[in-house]
Amino acid sequence: MQTIEANAPLILGVESSCDETGFALVRGRELLANEVASSVERHARFGGVVPEVASRAHLEALVPTLERACESAGVELDDIDAIAVTAGPGLMGALVVGVSAAKALALALDKPLYGVNHLAAHVAVDLLDSGELPLPAVALLVSGGHTSLLKVDHLTDSITQLGETIDDAAGEAYDKVARLLGLGYPGGPIIDKLAADGDPKAIRFPRGLTARHDLEKHRFDFSFSGLKTAVARWVETAELEGREIPVADVCASFQEAVCDVLSAKAVDACREHGVSTLLLGGGVAANSRLRSLLAERCAEHGITLRRPRPGLCTDNGAMIAVLGAELVAAGRAESGLAFGAESGLPVSRVLV
Repeated sequence: MQTIEANAPLILGVESSCDETGFALVRGRELLANEVASSVERHARFGGVVPEVASRAHLEALVPTLERACESAGVELDDIDAIAVTAGPGLMGALVVGVSAAKALALALDKPLYGVNHLAAHVAVDLLDSGELPLPAVALLVSGGHTSLLKVDHLTDSITQLGETIDDAAGEAYDKVARLLGLGYPGGPIIDKLAADGDPKAIRFPRGLTARHDLEKHRFDFSFSGLKTAVARWVETAELEGREIPVADVCASFQEAVCDVLSAKAVDACREHGVSTLLLGGGVAANSRLRSLLAERCAEHGITLRRPRPGLCTDNGAMIAVLGAELVAAGRAESGLAFGAESGLPVSRVLV
């Protein structure tokens, strides 16, 4: 007897919101192929993502990445039943490349097209690893471009933003601190590795938006710009005094400040809204300290923590494809060809 997945439509997912070009094929909640081409090396000498460089890299990677995905899944383009593409949020130029490619494919193949929300897709990707997501749930999404707390009542049409960063995203703060320490780019994996040999209590860096007066207005919001500045001033003072910079301790103390705030606010959001499931997603979800601290705090409060495998946390086509599959299964109407990329697309709009 055939499974639901065997009978489900074959969905092509297209992702190009930042510096990864992703194509994936999903049938139901079965991942058949997930190919990603990253332009991170092109941005390394700038210490961060350069939008124009990212857009050009997407243009170059589109066709070969799509071909690899089809070959890996053993399918032809004509086998595809529908196409899902990131419509936003993200870098406008990068989004336009993916949306244009998806529209061209949909028109040429005469297939329905769904423009989907990148943040909602970071939630949906967990379905590929863990199956049905207990609802309602809270999602903590942490990456180089986004730091958000979401309440998910229904994956395809009811996601509410509880809080977000008001300045630097967590991943962006990692990159900036790594740059000032001369560690290279991207900063997240480097700092995480060095922090393992440091003392997280060596330096008490500030925890943004955790003071009582901040919590009244920004209870579930984040701020990492002040933390980044505090690290820069500490390093500058140490250099002026002729002291050697204990890089491992600085990394560990900085990382502890970031993860302390992220985990505390995520658990607080779950408790405030009576939610017993917390989903962690986004590129920074691979951070070892964030994963361990969240696990500890969730266990203390009886909250189930769900975390997709690291390869599904970073931007990829699989998350777009599985959200598209959920939209198709829910009977949502396709987007058609008239929609455009929206760099500031709110998460409340899962489908454009």
